[in-house]
Amino acid sequence: MGVIVLASESSRRKKFLNSKLKDLDLDLIIAPISEDEPESKIGIEVFTQVEEICRFKADSAIYEISKNMPIQDIDLVLVSDTLLEDPDDSRIPLGKPMNKEEAVSMLLRLSGRRHKVWSSSAVLFPPGSKFQRIKDSDEWMVRHWTDYSIVEFENLSNDRIIQLINGNSWKNKAGSYDIMGEARENLSLIEGDEVTVLGFSSRMIDSVMKIITQ
Repeated sequence: MGVIVLASESSRRKKFLNSKLKDLDLDLIIAPISEDEPESKIGIEVFTQVEEICRFKADSAIYEISKNMPIQDIDLVLVSDTLLEDPDDSRIPLGKPMNKEEAVSMLLRLSGRRHKVWSSSAVLFPPGSKFQRIKDSDEWMVRHWTDYSIVEFENLSNDRIIQLINGNSWKNKAGSYDIMGEARENLSLIEGDEVTVLGFSSRMIDSVMKIITQ
C-alpha cells in the first residue's frame, strides 16, 4: 500500500482526491501546512501570484513533513493554491473572503460576468519514494503545473446572494463560491476543466494518475 499526503485543509480537494483514489491501494493523509501563506496582492498578475504561493506551500510542506512525519513511508505529497481573477483586471486577485461582507462583495463582482480561476499545483516526491525518477536520491523532487478555467455566473438577484451567503457555502472558498455546492445552479464552465475550479491543476491530476496507475 502506498501513501499520498495532501498538504491542504480544503474539504473539496480532499473529497475530489478520495473519489479518484477509492479503487487504488493508496492511503490519503491530510496534513495542512501550519505556516501562514503569503497574502495575495493587487497589482501583480494573478497567475504569477498563484504560482508563487504554490511554490511557497511546496517549500513549507517539504520542511514540515521532513520534520514531523516518517518520509520513508510517504510516496507523494500534493500542494495546491487557487485564486480567481477579477473579471476586469488580471492583476486583481479574489481569494477566500474573510467575512460575509467580503463574500457579498465578491459575488456582486462576479454576478453576470465571466472570470478566470487559476490553480497552481505541485507534486513532491520524497527521497526514497517509489515514484522518484532518480533512484537512491536523498533530495526531494518537485514538479509544478498551473492551469486556468473560465466560469460564467448568471445575474444574481439580491435574494439569491442572500441565500448563498446564509448557506455558508462561501466559507473557505476562493471567490466566495463552491462549484460543487449551492452556487452550481447559477454558473457555467465555459472553458477548461472543473477540477481546476475545485482547486487542482488538471494537468497535475492527469500526471499523478498516470504515475500511480502505471
